[in-house]
Amino acid sequence: MSKTFGAKSTTDEVLEGIDLTGKRILVTGVSAGIGVETARALVAQGATVVGAARDLDKARGATQAVAELAQTKGGFELIELDLASLTSVRAAADALNAAGKPFDVVIANAGVMMPPKGTTADGFETQFGTNHLGHFVFVNRIAGLLKPGGRLVNLSSAGHRYADVDLDDPNFERTPYDPGIGYGRSKTANILFAVEFDRRHKANGVRATAVHPGGIQTELGRHMTPESMRAMVDRINRNTPPDAPAFEWKTIPQGAATSVWAAVVAPADLVGGKYCEDCHVAELAADPTVRIGVRAYALDPERAKALWAKSEEMVGERFA
Repeated sequence: MSKTFGAKSTTDEVLEGIDLTGKRILVTGVSAGIGVETARALVAQGATVVGAARDLDKARGATQAVAELAQTKGGFELIELDLASLTSVRAAADALNAAGKPFDVVIANAGVMMPPKGTTADGFETQFGTNHLGHFVFVNRIAGLLKPGGRLVNLSSAGHRYADVDLDDPNFERTPYDPGIGYGRSKTANILFAVEFDRRHKANGVRATAVHPGGIQTELGRHMTPESMRAMVDRINRNTPPDAPAFEWKTIPQGAATSVWAAVVAPADLVGGKYCEDCHVAELAADPTVRIGVRAYALDPERAKALWAKSEEMVGERFA
């Protein structure tokens, strides 16, 4: 009988008894928080993890314990990847392709949350450009390295309920910038990217899914003030059904649990093309104010195709 996991399950609980020896897994955003814990948990079960980070010095410090663990089991290495620069993205992908070593899983974990208005090196709105377009180009460029039976796991968020993607004005050029709306657009894009990637690659045995890690206090929230953080929690609790528990922050090992569950534990057919939370596939959220579940627009296959086409247009590159 398979084990059942939930909101309070940790990475080590989810991976207990799972032997990942010989598995090669790429994780972006390994300089803090969930990315570091994801790498640690996978290496602890014997996987070789390639960790990608914008600031390698910071990542080396943050992953020192992971590197030490990898001396006795699994393996660990770092590569430079700045998702806010397509030059960096393409260079990182080219280097991986030149090395030619395949991956069993890619976990697109890195991201930014609710920064002031700004743009990436290529002129895209910071959140859409970093969270979605950077990963879109990087993952598609290394897609040929994913083994049959491999998986892509995109980290999204319950924040996808803030907004659908805006394919007419993705860079807020004609609409006032709102950091929460920008975050919502980028997190919806992460789900839609997984939906379309899954559709395109499942015939070759490669599946894709998106996950919500839950609310965790990490560097991701560095642009939010304590007041705005409290207001967010209050809003979440107001939208919690009377028979449901109040919002609780997760620990980092609890927050990374759904990533590793979707990557190496859950059946591929269960999670492929889906959105997962608390170590299970989420149900459609008919009531947009309720804090659990997934909005229908984020799983819309036609919307996913349209986003793919728009993303190709924006980055000036087409992917099979």
